[in-house]
Order: sequence, then C-alpha cells, then structure tokens
Amino acid sequence: MNASMLSYILLSCVLLSVQAQKCQVNEIIRYTNHLLNESPLSCPCSETAASPCSCLPIPEPGHELACFVDGTGYMLEKKLASNSVLRMLNRSFQTQLDRNLCESLARGQKCQYNTKGNVRTFLNEILKTYQAIKKKRV
Repeated sequence: MNASMLSYILLSCVLLSVQAQKCQVNEIIRYTNHLLNESPLSCPCSETAASPCSCLPIPEPGHELACFVDGTGYMLEKKLASNSVLRMLNRSFQTQLDRNLCESLARGQKCQYNTKGNVRTFLNEILKTYQAIKKKRV
C-alpha cells in the first residue's frame, strides 16, 4: 500500500466521521428515544383524527429528511408529542435538509413515500435510520 492510498483511506474515514457529526446522529437518537418512551402503545394508522394513530409518511430511501421534516412538522402542528423535544428534532431535520448536511438522506426536497404508519412507526423509522448511520461510523 503506497502513501497516497493510505492518505485517501484516512481522509475517507475522517469525512465519514464528519458527515455523521453533521447528521447530529447522537442527538437525533436521544430525542427520538425520548419521544418513543412517552408515546402510547401502537395502534393502526388512521387518517381521521390527529392522534398517536395519525398516519405519517414512511420515506423511500434517499427521501428520509424531507419526510422527517413533514412528519415532525405535522406532529408539532397537532401537538402529538412533547413540543420542546419535537421542535428540536424538526429543526435538526430542517437544517440538515436545507444545508445538505446528511446527503444520503436528502436526494430531494420533497417527501416521497409508498406507505404510512402511526406515530410510533414513524419514530421507529427515524431511530432505525440514524442508528444505521451511527453503525456505519463505528
């Protein structure tokens, strides 16, 4: 292995670490776990009323940030969870989307999804997404 290859590998590792920090992985995981702990038991997704059973978008790969912005925005508007924690999550997602900080999650500004889920399913999708980023970084 020559020196240029070694420096390329080191730079790649540093960039992955920086991207994970820009994605605010640990903070997102902590806030999401907090919301999951206060969220009631799971119920079927329902379009009729603003409740923990409300239907939220489960994003297609590459459109996570736009869907996470939309979903947390809806939850804020309908007061479906702790406002302060939810506001921090929503701002984090919006900042990442606006500044293209977490590129693998933001191929577009528009939320694209095939399915919807209740609040608990939506929060678990956020958790799963950011845990995968954290796992790649280790």
